[in-house]
Amino acid sequence: MHGTHYIMGNMMRAVPATSRRIDWAISDKSVGYAHALAAMNDRAAAIRDAGAAELAWLLEHPALYTAGTSARQSDLLDADFLPVFTAGRGGQYTYHGPGQRIVYLMLDAKERGGDIRALISDLERWVIMALDQFNVKGERRPGRVGIWVSRRTATGVREDKVAAIGLRVSRWVTTHGISLNVEPNLDHYKGIVPCGIADHGVTSLADLGLPVTLADADVALRVAFEKVFGPVHFTEPPLVDAASCIGR
Repeated sequence: MHGTHYIMGNMMRAVPATSRRIDWAISDKSVGYAHALAAMNDRAAAIRDAGAAELAWLLEHPALYTAGTSARQSDLLDADFLPVFTAGRGGQYTYHGPGQRIVYLMLDAKERGGDIRALISDLERWVIMALDQFNVKGERRPGRVGIWVSRRTATGVREDKVAAIGLRVSRWVTTHGISLNVEPNLDHYKGIVPCGIADHGVTSLADLGLPVTLADADVALRVAFEKVFGPVHFTEPPLVDAASCIGR
């Protein structure tokens, strides 16, 4: 398997567990996007070529947009609003910024059975289980990437995305991953059509009225992750220099 793959998940069999250790690392400072991609790709290569432990890396980015491999230029509504980066993941335009928990996942898909569709399904199930700990009902939607919540408004029921999923699989090792809106500035989404979907909006745990911190979200994500993928080993995040903590 080569190149970039993003396949919409569904309710398929669970991905088999692996005997490889899964490291769990949290960066406590904002990490520049270019640095994060370099560190992520280095770790993926080490998993592929040197048998390194798998890694789930939790972090924040400065406010920016990323363009996936299917991004349409027409969905970039304001190219000058925030910096725009090209991402190797599948999908379209998305936003990253403070108050959003990003989890980059470097997993060995081949050791987990080689079924990418099942792996995506388990990523969705993981996020749904994490949201359930805050009594938020996250749901899949056919034809729409990510995790959604239904909200009743004065004019009816609307559906908003609370978490995005975008994955790259190259030589069986994954990069990129998920982003969960905890308390980001939702106005920052105005410069793009998020994931190419104009008919629905975006939300966050704060927007849903929940006083959830990133630390709270981290605990919920870890508890759910271990139920889906197995136990984790706490470790330090990839080395970050001072400039990359605040840079783009």
